[in-house]
Amino acid sequence: MSNVFVPKHIREEEAAAAAAASVKDAYVRLDPTKLDQDELDRLPTPSGWRILVLPYAGPSVSKGGILMTDSYQDQQSRTTVVGYVVSMGSEAYGDERKFPSGPWCKKGDWIVFGRYAGARFKIDGGELRLLNDDEVLAVLSDPDAISHV
Repeated sequence: MSNVFVPKHIREEEAAAAAAASVKDAYVRLDPTKLDQDELDRLPTPSGWRILVLPYAGPSVSKGGILMTDSYQDQQSRTTVVGYVVSMGSEAYGDERKFPSGPWCKKGDWIVFGRYAGARFKIDGGELRLLNDDEVLAVLSDPDAISHV
């Protein structure tokens, strides 16, 4: 196998992009816990029974090593049914009659939700969703367990 030549200006752009911390980085790294406190403080706080979710955008490189375009990744994040629970409203899962066995998910879980569930909005290079607590369909241990193609 031969080495691939990457021009210096492209390597520098990639290094600068990798160093920048933003919501988009959380998608790429698949680890939203890497968001710094400044980023988290700028996110809206869900009210009532709502849950703030960061939709999963999928990998930035295919299994064959092909880099995915930004537009493709944006499309994937809009159509995904998997997301990371960033925070929960104060009344989420508080109705004991509706949730007799307790909460269906917690902060830090990867969840499955309906394709058209929740309110979508964009911030700093990413999209977030606000879901109602009863719109969570399942909890996942690995977001890659669900096919995104």
